[in-house]
Amino acid sequence: MLSLPAGTRIWLMAGVTDMRNSFQGLSAKVESTLKASPFSGHLFVFRGKNGHLLKILWSTGDGLCLLSKRLERGHFVWPGAREGRVFLTPAQLAMLLEGLEWKQPKRINTQRLSIL
Repeated sequence: MLSLPAGTRIWLMAGVTDMRNSFQGLSAKVESTLKASPFSGHLFVFRGKNGHLLKILWSTGDGLCLLSKRLERGHFVWPGAREGRVFLTPAQLAMLLEGLEWKQPKRINTQRLSIL
C-alpha cells in the first residue's frame, strides 16, 4: 500500500482510458476532463477498456510517478459512469488494487468481542 501524505485525495477517472497514454497523455486528461492539476499531489486512477489494467498518476513534489497494475484474472471494479470523477478513500483504493468490490463493502460482524 502507498503511504500518502495527509490531505491527499484519490480520484477515479470514470469511463475508459486509452492505456497507451503515459505521463503527458494522462496529465492532459486530468487537466482537460477534471479541470485539475496533475501536480497537485493527488492520485488520479485510470482503467483500460478490458478492465484488467489500471494506471495511477501521482506527483510526489519532485516529479510524476506512473504506477500500473494488471490483473491476470478478473477485472477492476469500476463505476458505471462514462465521464467525470469519483472520490475514493485509501481503504477503497487498497480494495480496488486487490481486485475486490470497493463500492459498498459490508462489515461481517458488527458486534464487539468480549474477552474474559
